[in-house]
Amino acid sequence: MQRNHTIMQFFEWHIEADGTHWKRLKAAAPELKQAGFDSVWIPPVTKGLSAEDNGYGVYDLYDLGEFDQKGTVRTKYGTKEELVEAIRACREQGIVVYVDLVMNHKAGADATERFKVVQVDEMDRNKDISGPFEIEGWTRFTFPGRGDTYSPFKWNYTHFNGTDYDAASKRTGIFRIVGDHKAWGEHVDTEFGNYDYLMFANIDYGHPDVRREMTEWGKWLVNTLQCGGFRLDAIKHINHDFIKEFATAVKKRTRRRLLYRR
Repeated sequence: MQRNHTIMQFFEWHIEADGTHWKRLKAAAPELKQAGFDSVWIPPVTKGLSAEDNGYGVYDLYDLGEFDQKGTVRTKYGTKEELVEAIRACREQGIVVYVDLVMNHKAGADATERFKVVQVDEMDRNKDISGPFEIEGWTRFTFPGRGDTYSPFKWNYTHFNGTDYDAASKRTGIFRIVGDHKAWGEHVDTEFGNYDYLMFANIDYGHPDVRREMTEWGKWLVNTLQCGGFRLDAIKHINHDFIKEFATAVKKRTRRRLLYRR
């Protein structure tokens, strides 16, 4: 007989940014099980722009609340150790933990770079409204607090295909980065002509180094947390072929049965 499942979204946008949320989840695990919940969806676990960031302004995917970056060691929700303990407590109660993954963009870069872009129509991103020109964009990610721990990969403008701010002129807009093999991604939502771009520095999934790094990170994350599944944020803005590639690679790395939800 098929069993019904009940999931709780174990967070909301206005949780106090006091770093106690993972402790709260650990303590609540037995009560959640008793109430009939057999799965929970938790917020992004990676280091964001600040200790107050909800996790959707993702800065360092490999920092789960372990390194002193962006003015904090913990994330809004707590430390890496507290996160691992909370997931373990849920597993002991038979509760599956879904981790929210933010893979569409990066924010809070460590330095600016100068590169060429074209500005596009915000209502039709396939329509250029300028010729190529140079901007100063926040696209250099060096992770000085983490260094090469877990991954030596450092991000620069070639790993993105768009951004929304020119620091030189202090002007906002949607700017597509110009360069070899640069374009908005394929196999994304067709709203606004091409909905690859959403916000911040938009990750270029047409770049082979990016695809490789993000896939390796996914493998690392599931093995580090021993979670039961992912909720993938903003996937209509990400190349659908890469999403399939990512899911397949991560599931092959773990013996646990991973579940995915949009």
